[in-house]
Amino acid sequence: MDEKKSAQDFLDLIKKSRRGKFKIYIGMSAGVGKTYRMLQEAHTLLSNGIDVKIGYIETHNRKETHALLDGLPVIPRRTLFYKGKELDELDVQAVINLRPEVVIVDELAHTNIEGSKNEKRWQDVMEILESGINVISAVNIQHIESLNEDVKNITDIEVKERIPDSVLAQADEVVNIDLTAEELIDRLKAGKIYDQSKINSALSNFFKSENILQLRELALKEVASQVQRKVETEVSSIKNIRKEKFLACISSNEKTAKNVIRKTARLANYYNSQWCLLYVQIPRERADKIALDKQRHLINNFKLATELGAEIIKVEGTNIAHTIMEQCEERKITTVCIGKPHLNLWKIIVATDTFNSLLNRLSKENIDLVILS
Repeated sequence: MDEKKSAQDFLDLIKKSRRGKFKIYIGMSAGVGKTYRMLQEAHTLLSNGIDVKIGYIETHNRKETHALLDGLPVIPRRTLFYKGKELDELDVQAVINLRPEVVIVDELAHTNIEGSKNEKRWQDVMEILESGINVISAVNIQHIESLNEDVKNITDIEVKERIPDSVLAQADEVVNIDLTAEELIDRLKAGKIYDQSKINSALSNFFKSENILQLRELALKEVASQVQRKVETEVSSIKNIRKEKFLACISSNEKTAKNVIRKTARLANYYNSQWCLLYVQIPRERADKIALDKQRHLINNFKLATELGAEIIKVEGTNIAHTIMEQCEERKITTVCIGKPHLNLWKIIVATDTFNSLLNRLSKENIDLVILS
């Protein structure tokens, strides 16, 4: 067993060394200058003798950005017909065949046209990295999966195109393109982000000053946590520091479960630690008894947690507190995360003993309990 593990570790090391390096530019919103910065970097690399090519760039007809494409080698896009329209996508196979040292791929959260090999562009990028090609890409903070609810609360807009946090965690370098709210609004008013017909609508909706400030805070925090992760993995770690491992406990309540999943993923991301998702299937929620809509929501939540890097644990049982403790002991959990109970007074009284028993046992084992609102 040890020999097999040793061989696997070495194989993983070889694969990691062959994999391309991955750099992501993060912005708080459209128009901060991510694409512009990527094209500037491409010119710098080219002038230093690096074989860099443009795989996919979206300039949004911004004059200053479009002008930077001059002199840069571009890999032709793949053309597809979809619903009677001619559309184009990143040509992943062409990138892999040409094997540039560095390829620039914009719009990381983009959803590919139906019928493409990969559903999402981030999956295209993973394929390119696996083939040993270095990638520079860009994404806005609102497209990060675990921040979806936060962004919706700030902007009243639910962003449909999202990337799993695990994609960001794989980046070798994450760079925040930062502007003040005033600078971004000035760029918008000057027509540097959208054409004149869209400016007033943007100013009264997404580009409100208070929205931008909160999105900017999210972007700064995200990059700070990426730097923290890099320090922990690359700088010699101090001995005897407890390694965090989170256990998110969910029920069939869809909204509470989604909230617990996203917030636990954020905590695990911040601490650069592993996390598990636990669902205890009580008798009345067995496959032959549970309502179809609840079953569908559960499957979707398992999928969401998997995308955010969780190990899924599904256990049948009647004593939820006992099952949580069993999993904590078996998996060396340091922190249990649960949702805020939505219970009436009678249910609270009935559940008190169970809850107290869980609290006592967690306390004895030095395991933290986080109740997520």
